[in-house]
Amino acid sequence: MEAITSKVTVDILNDLVKINNDRIEGYEKALKELKEDDQDLKPLFLSFIDQSRTIRMSLGTELQALGGDMDKGTTGNGSLYRAWMEFKATFTGHNRHSILAACEYGEDAAQKAYETALNSEHIPAHLVDTLMNEKEDLRASHDRVKELRDSGK
Repeated sequence: MEAITSKVTVDILNDLVKINNDRIEGYEKALKELKEDDQDLKPLFLSFIDQSRTIRMSLGTELQALGGDMDKGTTGNGSLYRAWMEFKATFTGHNRHSILAACEYGEDAAQKAYETALNSEHIPAHLVDTLMNEKEDLRASHDRVKELRDSGK
């Protein structure tokens, strides 16, 4: 039974790695879409990229301890998210509001992924606090993006 739990735990942690890979790719794409007037968002987006890289490294350490390998890819949903972001940008002209709205969409996906992981019976107790802290850090990022989107600034 423990081998099955470990395998499921590895899969769950790799899902979180992938959602963080999605965040990295999403914010890298968002950086490319910024207009001259929106360069104030650049340091924020770069900090979110660093945040996901740090989280990914932490998850990788846990995966290694479980005997698993860290996935390098992204989620299928992440690919859909980036395609949706591109489609939406075609019609909105890559404006600040649409970029922030697309980023918030990605942040919502990250929150759902962490919620799913935390609700799993296959997450060992020693990982719950780590995942809860990561989720809260990502929630703060989500709230900042939402605040900027809603303020129009």
